[in-house]
Amino acid sequence: MMKTILLAFLVLAGLCAADIAAAQERSRLDDVLRAGKLRVCTPGDYKPFALAKADGTYEGLDVDLVRSAAKALGVQAEFVKTAWPKLMDDFVDKCDIAVGGISVTSDRAKRAAFSVPYMVNGKAPITRCENVSKFQTIADINKPTVTVITNPGGSNERFVRANLPNAKVIVHPDNVTIFDEILKGNADVMISESVETVTQQKARPGLCAVNPDRPLQYGEMAWLLPRGDLAMKEWVDTWLHLAKAGGEYDRVLAEWTK
Repeated sequence: MMKTILLAFLVLAGLCAADIAAAQERSRLDDVLRAGKLRVCTPGDYKPFALAKADGTYEGLDVDLVRSAAKALGVQAEFVKTAWPKLMDDFVDKCDIAVGGISVTSDRAKRAAFSVPYMVNGKAPITRCENVSKFQTIADINKPTVTVITNPGGSNERFVRANLPNAKVIVHPDNVTIFDEILKGNADVMISESVETVTQQKARPGLCAVNPDRPLQYGEMAWLLPRGDLAMKEWVDTWLHLAKAGGEYDRVLAEWTK
């Protein structure tokens, strides 16, 4: 009787161990392939990375790249609109990947993994061209007489809160029109990724990026991935590596930063 019970216990333990191992080996990549779609979260308000168009479609550097990655998987990219303050919640609940100018931060790493960084891109100021000489350093900006405008919920606001406590801070909810506020004189400066400051400088005459080649803080851009999913991360990292080595990344980057 004891032998029978022991045998049953060992069989049950073996089945449980097998189930646990199978669960550990299961990857979001399998779900993506099975569903035939890659759910992509993006705020869609950040040139040149991802921008939502009036017709509901998206365009940008990250958009082109993630569509190409989905094509390589043999699936369709399905975009899910989010916003910076709820990016992490939406990603965890609704998406397989998140893109759109996402900075690598230790805070985000608490809830998600990152792909291999595809761009080094630190924080830089942008201001009206006549004021470039006035806002060269953090010390120049961190004054009560300086009005800094920022979009909410992302790494830009975190940088401002941490490094510019003495400046007057305005939070503007629309990242598409935020740069117009500087041109209008409603704010003196914004802090953003250096590549975006260069993009906005080209798009809005009168605005100038301040030392984008020498940013105020080192930064990296990457895609958000499910935490602990080694297979998903290995596939995405491999694809990004090949896209860079094969020239696709440079071609797409040139298209969106020309």
